[in-house]
Amino acid sequence: MPPITKKPKALRYAILLLGVSFFSFINPGKPTLSPYAQKVAGVLRNHILKEAAWAWQQQPVTVTASFSPRSAGGKHDFFSEGDYWWPDPAHPDGPYIQKDGMTNPENFVAHRLAMVRFSRIVGALASAYKLTGDTKYVSKAWAHCRAWFVDTATSMNPSLLYAQAIKGRFTGRGIGIIDTIQLMEVVQGLLAMEASGVIDRPSMEKIRDWFRQYIGWLTTHPYGKDEMNAENNHGSCWVMQTGVFAKFVGDEQTMDYCRSRFRTVLLPAQMEKDGSFPRELKRTKPYGYSIFNLDAMATICQSLSTKDDDLWRYTTADGKSMEKGIRYLQPFIADKSRWPLKPDVMYWNEWPVAQPALVFGAGVYKEEAWFDTWKKLDHNPQVDEVIRNLPVRNPLIWIP
Repeated sequence: MPPITKKPKALRYAILLLGVSFFSFINPGKPTLSPYAQKVAGVLRNHILKEAAWAWQQQPVTVTASFSPRSAGGKHDFFSEGDYWWPDPAHPDGPYIQKDGMTNPENFVAHRLAMVRFSRIVGALASAYKLTGDTKYVSKAWAHCRAWFVDTATSMNPSLLYAQAIKGRFTGRGIGIIDTIQLMEVVQGLLAMEASGVIDRPSMEKIRDWFRQYIGWLTTHPYGKDEMNAENNHGSCWVMQTGVFAKFVGDEQTMDYCRSRFRTVLLPAQMEKDGSFPRELKRTKPYGYSIFNLDAMATICQSLSTKDDDLWRYTTADGKSMEKGIRYLQPFIADKSRWPLKPDVMYWNEWPVAQPALVFGAGVYKEEAWFDTWKKLDHNPQVDEVIRNLPVRNPLIWIP
């Protein structure tokens, strides 16, 4: 047997890297799933692959694909109209009047629907990548993200100056900022796919810069400040989306501010000691709004909690907490017939669906009954209003 001769250290290292690279090329590994993520994936696998198959066939559609003559903005500006505003029968050409809880089907919603569609596509493809490790899903999602944030011909401006306008009254309102909760699953999906090696860094940095600009607008423009100070689900959704976007760009200062606002403003001011949300209960759709607000707060906790600042475990001096909020609503989600108030004026039959507060909370508090409730609910709602008010439709990409 000839003597074993050692190769130079640099050569051995190069060979090792080549071998690892070749192995990765011929046998790409799946992203690692935690035990709880595996449990969630077991429920969602067929749904994820079906949604991803649909998403794979879609081409990018951004705000530039449609335009309303009622918009005061330009081609690249997001535009929507307030849901509950209608023509005044006494003055058909005059300013619109409000009918709370009643959606006007004639209002312009094309940009909102395009953004919901974008969110569904990226969320589905990112979930499929996390489930399978197949980078083809990343490539497809990346084309949509480039169209919305990078390509100058089709990109959206990083502001919401013309959202939820009201004919004859406002060209835009701070309340319209709630429309961009749809972008949360886009950035969460990008975080889930970033390590795939498919996404090019210069374009990713452009996307992060887009969100830095949007965070700047959310935190300084009067519309953003109005929405931040809203005392109901709109205030919760401002914290939720601003915190998620800040996490995406690594803005620790804004994340800290959102955590503080959850502890010192949202829980103390919005939740009653029994876990209910009095401001939502006063609305014409108390059931749907209560669930929506709970989901928003749960998403804040899921996204922004850290080892040293665990929002899931935080309790106010008078006993308010996320656990109490879920314990209040979960029985009514499991059995809607137990709801003590009048039915919502619209979409009563469409709620509940697979609410993210249940699946997130079940993992944190080890409540199997919450998981079972979530597991049995509809994971594929088809009604536009329900989809729009479900801030997390792809929980797998949110679970470490």
